[in-house]
Amino acid sequence: MTQTQERTRTFTWSDPAAGAAHLGRRSGLELMRAMIAGELAAPPIMHLVDMSRMEAEEGRVAVELLPQEFHYNPLGTVHGGVLSTLLDTAAACAVHTTLPAGVGYTSLDLNVKFLRPVTVDTGLLPCEGTVLQRGRRTALAEARLTDPANRLVAHATSTCLIFPLP
Repeated sequence: MTQTQERTRTFTWSDPAAGAAHLGRRSGLELMRAMIAGELAAPPIMHLVDMSRMEAEEGRVAVELLPQEFHYNPLGTVHGGVLSTLLDTAAACAVHTTLPAGVGYTSLDLNVKFLRPVTVDTGLLPCEGTVLQRGRRTALAEARLTDPANRLVAHATSTCLIFPLP
């Protein structure tokens, strides 16, 4: 019989309603910068996936992920859903940085291409999302996930629906 070592992980998060209460009162860029500065709590997904070091400017967001065992799929590589979450975060948040107060968005689609496998040995993965085009009702953004050698690991495009907040 083979023995395996048990591993555990514990994380905490703040009430997401507290951050959501600021929607509509600040621009998207102001909200992103408030989260980065620690004035507003990061959303729970950031803690769940263990994303780190976010940067934001108008039309651009960067975030990083250090691959961990808890990200693994049964094949012994980082699950594509984890990488997709990172790409979706970067692309959609880039759109968010372009929105004025009182305007919201939601993802309509996410198209992901996985180009290289990722393991804990891959190292820190920077991910950058940029807005390619923004209109009144929709925005198109892309996200690029690279490895420490600056090789493209995965790429995504996302369309976001833009709407006035109630």
